[in-house]
This record gives sequence, C-alpha cells and structure tokens, in this order.
Amino acid sequence: MGHCVSECSCADELRQTVTRLAEKSADKVIYQSSLMSALLHGVYDGKTTVADLLRQGDFGLGTFNQLDGELVAFDSQVYQLRADGSARPARPEQQSPFAVMTFFTPDYQHRFSQTASREDVHRVIDRVVTSDNHFCALRISGRFASVQTRTVPCQCRPYRPMPEILGDQPTFTFRGDEGELIGFRTPQYMQGINVAGYHEHFITADRQGGGHILDYVLEQGTLTFGAISKLVIDLPQDRDFLQADLNPDNLDEAIRSVES
Repeated sequence: MGHCVSECSCADELRQTVTRLAEKSADKVIYQSSLMSALLHGVYDGKTTVADLLRQGDFGLGTFNQLDGELVAFDSQVYQLRADGSARPARPEQQSPFAVMTFFTPDYQHRFSQTASREDVHRVIDRVVTSDNHFCALRISGRFASVQTRTVPCQCRPYRPMPEILGDQPTFTFRGDEGELIGFRTPQYMQGINVAGYHEHFITADRQGGGHILDYVLEQGTLTFGAISKLVIDLPQDRDFLQADLNPDNLDEAIRSVES
C-alpha cells in the first residue's frame, strides 16, 4: 500500500490547497466531561446525557455508560459505534462517562486528491497548527481505502480497569468506504486529563458502521481543521470518581496501550 504524498508534493499542496475558512470567528471552546484517567481506572458510568452534550457542542467523541461502544458526533448528530462494528443514532437520554465536544468552526481546509496515510494527514495539520500547546479539532469527509477500528464491548460491574479488558476488544477493517472521520489533537501536557496526541473515530457514509480508529488510508477527501485554546472540564461528583486513582504510576503507558 504505497503512499503517493511526497515531502515536496505535500509542501506544494499546502501552498495551493490549505485554505483559511474564516479570519474571525467566535471563541472556540472544548467541553469535556470527566477525565481520561478516570475512564482508565474503571469509572464507566456518568450522568451526562447525549442531550447535555449537544448543548455544549455539535461535534465530538467519547463513549457511553458501561463502556458500551464509541461515541461520535458531528453536524449535531450523535451516533453509537458498537462492539459488533455497527452504528446507530444515539438516544438523547443515553449517558456518557467521558466525552469531548465543541462547536466545530474550522479555520483551514485541505483537499486530498491522492492516497494519503494517517501520518500524511497529521503532517498537514502539524505544519499549519505548529504549536502543540493548543487543541486542534479535525474532520475528514471522503473515501477511505481502508480504516482499521476497534470498539470495547459493554462492561458489567464490578468494572475492571480499561487496560485489563483490551483482549476483549474486537477489531474491524472497512475497505473502500466513504465516511466521516472526527477527531482531536490534544497537547502532550494533557495526557491523563485527555488523550495526548491524535484521537479519532470513524463512521461510514450510510451511518451503519464505524469505531475508534487504529489506522487508516485516505483515498481522497476534504480535511477541515482548526486550533482551539479554551477548555472547560466538568468533573463528576459520584463515589466512583471521587475514589478513583487518577494519577497511577503507569498513566502514560496505560493510555497509549488502550488508545493505540
């Protein structure tokens, strides 16, 4: 599976096709419910509903109570990506233990007319939003040569920490599908609060399948993205969260093991 995006052509495309969409826009804010370190510890139940999340943004990702699938949101629509690889609209009353939302107002647009790897896509973003000290929201609408995903199955109490259930996660490969990729790039200093680096979810154009992205190859499509410099975190008040160990010695290793 060769990559057709060379260093030279990538630089040329940046000059030619990365388009600033808006010089001025309203303040961009990321809303986050709970912490990634709480999810790692096994805090899989929250009181934040899908309806609550949509009041905080029209775009984002996360998970559902009992770790029952991945959450992906865009265009004010929220979907549940399930452990069998399927997808379905989320109900307003469904609850989430961890989610990240924003009102998506991208600054930049880049058209990929030839095959690009995940690294190629990230390189375009990193060359435009050069500081790792801000968040970045990104979306790709296009056709994917392949997308590898995983989704952790629904859990039952007593909950095990997330690293212990990795062996239970099914993986899927979508080939030649059109769809939407929704994601965030999070600063390294936020590891544990969120997931440092790139965190992306995928859903097919027919909204029938998707999951948490492990890797992908984009065939062609449009990338839109922009930096975000404000963060609001809503911390839970329930017993599970208050008693959780949110700063374990292996925090960085644990997050990398469950997100990679």
